[in-house]
Amino acid sequence: MKSKLARRAIAGTSALAGILGLGIAAAPAANAAAAYNGACGSGYAVVNSMAIGTKGMTYLTYNSSTGKNCAVTIRNTPGAATRMIVLINVTGTDRTVVDDATYTTYAGPVYINASGSCVTWVGNLLGASNSKIGTNCG
Repeated sequence: MKSKLARRAIAGTSALAGILGLGIAAAPAANAAAAYNGACGSGYAVVNSMAIGTKGMTYLTYNSSTGKNCAVTIRNTPGAATRMIVLINVTGTDRTVVDDATYTTYAGPVYINASGSCVTWVGNLLGASNSKIGTNCG
């Protein structure tokens, strides 16, 4: 699993503000949904996503070469370390993989081979949670 240090966000000023010598950072868009960050690696494409309240997103990806699904929960705005969860399960089985720890930016990735099956996946952060049960079958 990736170290927590590697997941920390790097704070800084915007490039435009620096070029103009304004010394201010551009404000992020309000409640902008976190984009998929590629954490699952090459060969994985986003096949589904869900909002975690207004706090972030959980993305479900799939690699057709390996038959594996991957999930990651990403905060809209990185901040102080907080408990974050991402879980993926082969629906109707006890085959479950979870990342439940304290992070600043994202939890996961978690991987599971669910070829020919449906998956249940869960995201939780900053007191908000969401889940999809028995989706992306095949």
